[in-house]
Amino acid sequence: MPGTDRIAGVDEAGRGPLAGPVFAAAVILDPLRPIDGLADSKKLSAAARERLAPIIRARSLAWGIGMADAEEIDALNILGATWLAMRRALLALPLHPAHVRVDGNRCPPSTGLGFDCRFSAVVGGDATVAEISAASILAKVGRDAWMCQAAQAYPGYGFERHKGYPTSSHVQALARLGPCRLHRRSFAPLKSPDLFPAPASDA
Repeated sequence: MPGTDRIAGVDEAGRGPLAGPVFAAAVILDPLRPIDGLADSKKLSAAARERLAPIIRARSLAWGIGMADAEEIDALNILGATWLAMRRALLALPLHPAHVRVDGNRCPPSTGLGFDCRFSAVVGGDATVAEISAASILAKVGRDAWMCQAAQAYPGYGFERHKGYPTSSHVQALARLGPCRLHRRSFAPLKSPDLFPAPASDA
């Protein structure tokens, strides 16, 4: 049974990039071990996020990470894939929450999680709800690390710098190299066949 006072905060990272997975994190904070400096991960420097992430993991009652890859994003659309990642993060929690607070204006489906809990959406929750702030930091740090690893397997795209977001250097790399298996084919400009190099001639 979930603890009657356990609140899990849930947030995602990586809805907007052209490449890579969408990550989500779920965090149940320990009220007896507060963490200073929690905030929306987008408002924090990379150094601040890297400093806070291990503290969150060490001091929270429970945390979980989930992801949905580019293939799942293309199959489900980005909202469906985000919800899938959020559900996976909740399923990764070693403790069951009684209440799940999700950043945004919609919540993922709660059926099939294996435990009963109440869901609520909080617009701007990553800046106002400590549990969601913590989740936003873990999701962002986790995804950034994943993309830096991916850069070694897929050199030339600059994933270690832009993390798959549609920067000018990323679009230029796409025009030069074409997409790799990490790219989201359902996203513009990846839908445009004119963007990519023509296949080599057999002649």
